[in-house]
Amino acid sequence: MRNTIFITGTPCTGKTTVSEILSQRLNCRLVKINDLAIENDFVLGIDEDKGYKVIDIDALNDEVSEIISKSDELIIFEGHLAHLCSGADKVIVLRVHPEILRQRLAARDYSQSKIRENLEAEAMGVCTAEAFEEYGDKISEIDASELSVEEIVCLICDVICDKIEFPVGEVDFMDWIISNS
Repeated sequence: MRNTIFITGTPCTGKTTVSEILSQRLNCRLVKINDLAIENDFVLGIDEDKGYKVIDIDALNDEVSEIISKSDELIIFEGHLAHLCSGADKVIVLRVHPEILRQRLAARDYSQSKIRENLEAEAMGVCTAEAFEEYGDKISEIDASELSVEEIVCLICDVICDKIEFPVGEVDFMDWIISNS
């Protein structure tokens, strides 16, 4: 079994829910990247145009590396910035079709501009592309659009145990960009 798993993806793809259940099932530590950044004062400020926290990724990466170096047990790091840190044995990118994602983002009262930004990022596979730069074939990209939380957890368990792979590039939502431009 791998020691360090990063679960990442666009906001509202199910990372937190899946990671919480997965960590309970595997009886392992769960580190929420966003909480780690806030607890350690890695917030540099607020992006005035987009309204989100600007995180010191280098400091976050150093803290993640420190946590990894002090553990020989399985740790799951969860969050949409996880893939920007180094040290993962496996990276799971959860993807969701933009139309489903739109409903989830709206339910959380995201602004229209933030919804649009996240939908475009999801359609273009931004998290996957960024993760691929650091991790290459250590990435599994799971289309969670039509899956239950339990199904996603089971698939991730199988990925962790090297029973199944979800290679990068099989999830493609670019048609959404074309039909919505």
